[in-house]
Amino acid sequence: MGVYNVHERLLAAEESAVGALVDTLASGDGDRLWPGRHWSPMAFDRPLAVGAVGGHGPVRYTVSGYAPGRWIRFEFTGPRGFHGFHELAVLPVDPEHTLLHHTLAMSTSGLARITWPLAWRPMHDACLEDGLDRAELACTGTVARPARWSPYVRLLRSLAARATRHGPGTAGL
Repeated sequence: MGVYNVHERLLAAEESAVGALVDTLASGDGDRLWPGRHWSPMAFDRPLAVGAVGGHGPVRYTVSGYAPGRWIRFEFTGPRGFHGFHELAVLPVDPEHTLLHHTLAMSTSGLARITWPLAWRPMHDACLEDGLDRAELACTGTVARPARWSPYVRLLRSLAARATRHGPGTAGL
């Protein structure tokens, strides 16, 4: 199954400000983009750079491309059946507006052909929109239309939390 999934947000901010947000990814308390309050933290085995290995929850990847302040690409290494990448790009629109663009492009195999559309995609979409809300808040001090989790995403998160309580490494995006 081919998957092409895009999320983007037009931000009232200069390219450099949005790029600085991307550069804080996985920096612990300094991370101003990843929605770690509601999702498994993003962490790597070293500072953000090509070759860094990590991910969030059971989603694993390696940083395969990085242009600080402009673009970062992550190649999937897990879960099993995910073959491809996701990336963030900082695209200037004009001197006062920047598009923060996320692309996920992958093929799925095995069980992932079922789990992507049923569980991973809704969780991924909710997590990405939460991150874009954080970007908008960091750049403008407000969020015009905050993302809302669907009842289905709330159910999936509840099931993931229950599974986590019953065994390590069993859930969480």
